[in-house]
Amino acid sequence: MRILHTSDWHIGRTLYGRKRHEEFKAFLAWMAETIQQNKIDALLVAGDIFDTSTPNHHAQALYYRFLCRVAASPCRHVVIVAGNHDSPSFLNAPRELLRALDVHVIGSTTLDPESEVLVLRNGQDVPELIVCAVPYLRDRDIRTAEAGESIEDKEQKLIDGIRTHYNAVATLAEQKREELGADIPIVGMGHLFTAGGKTVDGDGVRELYVGSLAHVTAGIFPACFNYLALGHLHVPQKVNGCETIRYSGSPLPMGFGEAKQQKSVCQIEFHSTTASVQLIDVPVFQKLECIKGDWDDISNRILELSATDSQGWLEVIYEGDEIIGDLRECLEAAISGTQMEILRIKNNRIIGRVLKQAHEEETLDDLSVNEVFERCLAVYSVPEEQWPELLRAYQEVLSSFYEDDVQAE
Repeated sequence: MRILHTSDWHIGRTLYGRKRHEEFKAFLAWMAETIQQNKIDALLVAGDIFDTSTPNHHAQALYYRFLCRVAASPCRHVVIVAGNHDSPSFLNAPRELLRALDVHVIGSTTLDPESEVLVLRNGQDVPELIVCAVPYLRDRDIRTAEAGESIEDKEQKLIDGIRTHYNAVATLAEQKREELGADIPIVGMGHLFTAGGKTVDGDGVRELYVGSLAHVTAGIFPACFNYLALGHLHVPQKVNGCETIRYSGSPLPMGFGEAKQQKSVCQIEFHSTTASVQLIDVPVFQKLECIKGDWDDISNRILELSATDSQGWLEVIYEGDEIIGDLRECLEAAISGTQMEILRIKNNRIIGRVLKQAHEEETLDDLSVNEVFERCLAVYSVPEEQWPELLRAYQEVLSSFYEDDVQAE
């Protein structure tokens, strides 16, 4: 039996205001074609199908069209669990209708763990796979709050709750396998953060349990799982070096921090209960690039990209010693006549050396216009008693600019 494991699609996500509808459309078309060509029998999606709990109609259309296309393919089963970005009620709403297409959706856990244990059968009604389809486990699902609890108590309860839940569904899966009298594989699914998991800056990965680390270790997962398909972390990776416990990673780069990653999905082939795993590289549907350095570094790289007719989206981080007050205008001139687009500009020279960063991660984007002016007053040692009058004058100047803009419109 051949399975495809993927997760963290985040359909509907934007990048600095830029819509990515065409990227998601291209990815799902590629996925449907891969399922067809590789003769995939079951597709497992381990959470974060959408980027928000209220996906727009474009995102919904892509999702349902993809499921219809897969249902019409030789792929016999689709199993989808919710992630922390997903709305359980939204995913569950069409569940009964989708089940007619052999699409199984688990949006939330219930009091009965049996609802998460699926026995999948082939065209001859013979059981071929058991899936423990565990969705993202919310705090309220697995922990009872008590007065006077410490942070450590809460964290231990969360971890114990996750362990207990997985043990319950795994025990049921083993019982079903014994009842069937067949040596068929058991696959677990989940959407959580394992200890030691790799992340990158700007990947959009949120802590799952606010106020607590709650990073579980691989040891909490039952030994009966012949493969464990995880979601949440965007970097493709094994857990604790184990070949059969994996994050597939996000198939598209969610931010510029992921731009250099080779994205992939996991193909698992079962011979009896023994799994072999192969990564299938996902093509790049929209090139992202982060350009750092002084003006020469940045302009030279833009020239190199324009010579290749790049259509990339760029993040530019200026780190030169020279102050360039009209950096945005210079960059727009540099890409003029090309098919490239600059989505974000960070001027580390101004914020780092001129305006004095409050902390290492602070950027100019984090400051209001008044805060920038106040930093300038501090840098030039303007006496604080003069600040109120100067701020009022500065705000009058800003107001006049805004009025001119309104009149021009």
